[in-house]
Amino acid sequence: MSDQTQAAGTYSQAEEQTTFGFKLRALFLKHEWLRGYLLLSPTLLVMICLMCVPLFMLVAYSFWTQNYLDIDKTFTLANYEAYFQKPIYAALMFKSIRMSLYCTFATLLLAYPMAYFIAFKVTKNKLIWLILITVPFWTSYLLRVFAWKVILGFNGVINSGLISLGIINEPLEFLLYNPTAVVLTLAHAWAAFAILPIYVSLEKIDRSLLEAATDLGDTPKERFWRVTWPLSLPGVIAAGLLVFIPTVGDYVTPKLVGGTTGIMIGNIVQSQFGKANNWPMGAALSVISMLMITILVVTFIAATNRARAKN
Repeated sequence: MSDQTQAAGTYSQAEEQTTFGFKLRALFLKHEWLRGYLLLSPTLLVMICLMCVPLFMLVAYSFWTQNYLDIDKTFTLANYEAYFQKPIYAALMFKSIRMSLYCTFATLLLAYPMAYFIAFKVTKNKLIWLILITVPFWTSYLLRVFAWKVILGFNGVINSGLISLGIINEPLEFLLYNPTAVVLTLAHAWAAFAILPIYVSLEKIDRSLLEAATDLGDTPKERFWRVTWPLSLPGVIAAGLLVFIPTVGDYVTPKLVGGTTGIMIGNIVQSQFGKANNWPMGAALSVISMLMITILVVTFIAATNRARAKN
């Protein structure tokens, strides 16, 4: 009797497992979003471990204080109060945003003509052109920054060339260690990130729309502003965001080519985590920077969507 009971229990358990398997399979077949999350589960796990957890720790640190070598984990808003009590932090924040906007504008000016040329003028071997755009990324970011330091330096390529041509008698000192040098270096470093999304938008434009505009009497200039530019705006907006968001917090480029006048908020954050050994203050500055950037980006996207809806 015990053997029969055990066999019946085993059979019942196997039947329950089979039923559960069928229910789970039916659930996955019914809900497409569930299948999508299953496929994304390894990526989501990595993102949670490598991004969400460190971000949570950063926010937690911002509410603590540094006592010499120890961290006081008592909840406090002292770090945020210090930010608003010292005008230098807010000044550097707005200066960083302003420099990043200049960098974004300069990058788009460089990227759009190049993307337009590849999309409309290059008829063969477009892949080779796209690969050539990524050539600077084959070297280290630091090497590219140091290259600009050599180009803009006191005895650099520009000064040496102008002196040899007899245009100037003494090297120009304003080329390096200022905000302009930072903006120029960042614009070159992030140009490829702006070219690719703009190129994709331009490549997707239906060429028959351009032909129709020409047939209706539009000049090439009118055709560009009435057809090409509006249809390429999604790529331009994406490129602008790809450049603006990371450049606000950049600290390597300002440190190497910015000098004392080219310091950005990222340099202060780095110094708080480094020489100052004040991780809670650095975490608070990081959180405030992220909130500022998020507010600006969300406001810009909302304004852009509203403007497109009106048109």
